[in-house]
Amino acid sequence: MEPVIVDFNQVHSFELAEGLAARPLFGKDAMINVVECEPNSAAPAHSHPHEQLGFVVRGTMWFTVAGTEYELGPMQGYVVPGGVQHAARFGPEGCLVLDIFQPVREDFRERWEAARP
Repeated sequence: MEPVIVDFNQVHSFELAEGLAARPLFGKDAMINVVECEPNSAAPAHSHPHEQLGFVVRGTMWFTVAGTEYELGPMQGYVVPGGVQHAARFGPEGCLVLDIFQPVREDFRERWEAARP
């Protein structure tokens, strides 16, 4: 794989969930998602086999992992092992979150490609 430089302002998004617009970047073995969360939006409870790491860039996120809720603000992050149920809700000012997944979520790649303008 060749090195790639990306301007996320030029990357089209796909709808991750209602009110959540994700702009992905895919590597060979890992990926990132820049997720713009509308005010008072939420990511429903789910799990996946991929390890997920991330942090809040701006705004507030209430992150529930394995039944425990945490309030996260800018520059606070998390690690969720594969298979662990988690959910999130976002504050009235909206939120910007950076998520990292390993391995690549091919389901996200398919959804992103299907949303291509």
